[in-house]
Amino acid sequence: MCGLNAVVYVPVDRRRKMKIYKIIGWSSALCLSATLLRAQETNEVELLRRQLKDATENFDKVVREQRQIIDSLNKRLDALSQSQGQITNAQQQPMLATSPSASTNQPSASTPPTNDQATAAEKAKLEEQLAKDLAANAEPAPAKSATAAGKSIDLSQPLTIARAGSAYMNISFDTLMDFGWSTARDPSAQLQLGDHDPIKRGFSLRNAELAVDGAVDPYFKGFGNIVLKLDQNNQTSVELEEAYLVTTSLPHNLQLKAGQFFAAFGRQNPQHPHQWAFVDDPIILTRAFGPDGLRSIGTQLSYLLPLPFYTEAFLGVLDGQGGTSFSFRNPGDPDVTGVSRFRGRATFDRSLRGPQDLVYVPRLASSFEVTEQQTLVLGASGAFGSNETGPHSRSEVYGVDAYWKWKSLNANEGFPFVSFQTEGLFIRYGAGADPTATLPGPLPAENLHDWGMYSQVLWGFKPHWVAGLRGEYVNGDAGAFDPFDPFRGERTRVSPNMTWFPSEFSKIRLQYNFDNGEFIGQQHSVWMQVEFLLGAHGAHKF
Repeated sequence: MCGLNAVVYVPVDRRRKMKIYKIIGWSSALCLSATLLRAQETNEVELLRRQLKDATENFDKVVREQRQIIDSLNKRLDALSQSQGQITNAQQQPMLATSPSASTNQPSASTPPTNDQATAAEKAKLEEQLAKDLAANAEPAPAKSATAAGKSIDLSQPLTIARAGSAYMNISFDTLMDFGWSTARDPSAQLQLGDHDPIKRGFSLRNAELAVDGAVDPYFKGFGNIVLKLDQNNQTSVELEEAYLVTTSLPHNLQLKAGQFFAAFGRQNPQHPHQWAFVDDPIILTRAFGPDGLRSIGTQLSYLLPLPFYTEAFLGVLDGQGGTSFSFRNPGDPDVTGVSRFRGRATFDRSLRGPQDLVYVPRLASSFEVTEQQTLVLGASGAFGSNETGPHSRSEVYGVDAYWKWKSLNANEGFPFVSFQTEGLFIRYGAGADPTATLPGPLPAENLHDWGMYSQVLWGFKPHWVAGLRGEYVNGDAGAFDPFDPFRGERTRVSPNMTWFPSEFSKIRLQYNFDNGEFIGQQHSVWMQVEFLLGAHGAHKF
C-alpha cells in the first residue's frame, strides 16, 4: 500500500534524517511506477477489447451482406431452374458425359437458340455474377469463415479442402463393392485375372479410391489416386495408383505429363474401374498388361494437331519395371525353388542400362462428328520395350480401337443412346532361352504371340437404365510356355449386364459371365456390383 496517513516528528540527528528521506523517496518512486504500470495495462486491455469488438462487428456485417447476396441469387436461380424443367444432361449423368468438343447434341451456328438454351445462358451469367459479388464484397480473412457460415454445400461440385491464391485441391472418394457366385471355386486363379475384378464367391471389395486433383499454380495441375482393396482374407492393401503433374500453359498445343500414371494405350487401359461399363477387365487387356494395366512412372508429351477435326498424338516414356509393366521388365513370380519366372522362363532383375530398356508408348486418336446424332472416335497405339527373360529380349504390343455413339436429338437426360466400343491387340513377346526350366522342360529362345479383341454395346433405353453386352476372344501360338500360365491359351467370354444409376453418385450393376477356355473349361458366374461416390470426381475424357 502506497501513501502516508500521518507524519510524526521525533528528534533525530542529521545523518539519520537523510536516511529517512532517501527511504521515503524510493518508496514513493516505486509506488508511482506501479500505479503507472497498472494504468498502462488497463489501457492495453481496453484497446484490445475495442479492436476485437470492431473486428467482430465487421465480420458480422460481411456475413450478413454475403448471405443477402447468396439468398437473392439462389432465389433467381431456383426460379430459372423451375422454368427450365429438367437440369442438364451433363449435371445428371456424368457416367455418360462426353467432352464438349465431342458432343453430338449441339445446335449449329445458324440455328437460333431455344428457350432452354437462353435460360441456361442466363443461369450461367447469374452464377458468374455470384462469384464476382462474393469476391468483391468479402475481405480476405473473413471470406473463408463467411463462406462456411452462410453458403450451403453443393454435393454435385468437387469438395475443395484447401485454397491458396490460384492453387486449390478437390477431393473425392469412390467405392466399388462386389457380390456374387461362380462355378469356379477360386475365381481369381484363372477366371477373374484383373486386379479390380471380383476375386471370390460372396463379397469382395477391390477398389476404394481416394482421388485428389487441383491447380498447383498458373502453370501446373496435379492429380493423385490412392486405392485401397481387400484380399481374399479381407486384409487391406494400399497402392499409389497415380500421382502426376500436367502442364497448363505450354505453347503450340503441347501438354506434358510427369509422374506415375496409366499409359495412353487404347480406350480402357487409362480408365479407372468406376468408368468401366462392365464389372471386370477385358481378357485381352489383362493378357497384354497384366492385372494392374500398363502404368508406371515416367513422362508423356501430347500434341493437339491443327486440323478441322480433333486429332491428338501422344508419346509416353515409362520406366517399365515391375508388375505394373507386365509384358516388359517384369521379374514375374518365384517358383517352388525360389527362382523368379515369367512365361516359364527364369528372369534377370537387371537394372536400367540405357534408353533401350525404357518403355515407349505412342498413340494417335481422332474424333469425327459423323452427323448431329453420331460421333466416331478412332485410335491406334503401341508399346515397345525390353523384358527380363534375356539380355536382349524385347516385347511389342500393338492395338487399334474404335468408339461410336448415337444419341437422340430429343434426348432426355442423355437418353436414349446407343454406343459401341471395340479394341484389338497383338502381342509379340521375345522370350529368352532357359535350359534350367523343368516344366515342360528346357525352353528355347522364341517369340510368343498372342492376339485377341473385345467388343461391347451399350443401350441406354430410358433415363438411368443401361443394358450392355460384351463378347471377347483371345488366343496364342503353341510356343513353349508354362502350361499352368492362366494368361495364355485360347479363351472366350460373353457378358450381358444391366446397370441402374439411381443418381450421378451411385450405381447398381448385375452381370452374368459365360467363360469357355482351353485350361478352364466352361464356367458360369453372376456378379452384382454397387458403387457410391462422395464428392465429385474429375472429368474424364470422351
